[in-house]
Amino acid sequence: MPATRVAAAVSGGAVNPLLARGLPFAIYMAFLAVAPVAAGMFPAVDIRWLYPVKVAVVAGALALLWRAFSELKPFRLSPTEALWALAAGAAVFVVWINLDLPWVSVMSNDSGSGYDARTADGQIDWLLAVLRIAGAALVVPVMEELFWRSLVMRWLDRHDFLAAEPRSISLRALLTSSVVFGVEHHLWLAGIIAGLVYGELYRRSGNLWLPILAHGITNGLLGIWVLWSGQWQFW
Repeated sequence: MPATRVAAAVSGGAVNPLLARGLPFAIYMAFLAVAPVAAGMFPAVDIRWLYPVKVAVVAGALALLWRAFSELKPFRLSPTEALWALAAGAAVFVVWINLDLPWVSVMSNDSGSGYDARTADGQIDWLLAVLRIAGAALVVPVMEELFWRSLVMRWLDRHDFLAAEPRSISLRALLTSSVVFGVEHHLWLAGIIAGLVYGELYRRSGNLWLPILAHGITNGLLGIWVLWSGQWQFW
């Protein structure tokens, strides 16, 4: 759908709710699919810059569709909810870095170096690093929680998912969406655990901002840890 038609639909309040929550995620996945092809076709180009481009396009799609995200309005997050989200996000981070094992990952650490933000002389390219962390902590959580928790998890119970009360989401929907969310990541077991934590936050609170904040904390801490430890495979 052309951008002008999407914008017109949003401004008129007629945008399809499934499209609104699925399109930013589809854009993100399309960039992931294109990246290795682009790397092969243009070996002289630093493909790492495709990440900030991808995040910028996804952020633009989210901004364009923002009026359709009724579950994010108004912003509400009590101090207690914020503490739960912070604790959950930190716990998932700890689990994530300790489940870097061959039997729980799609690939071993030796088969890929991840997103290495260093220059040719081994120094960290801080512009690349900051853009990577910002995208992972600020944009990706909004995009993924809208798709996996607000859309997929509720849709598994009711195809008119906007009518599904988050607190009434079934255990089957939580488990199924978490497993699929997990296999989207190369550390699939850590991904499943993360999906369960974020999904349960949504089920218990009915507030999508909790899993968004928790997801952002996990990704932000992971980025800081990667820069500190040099464990680029986690990116």
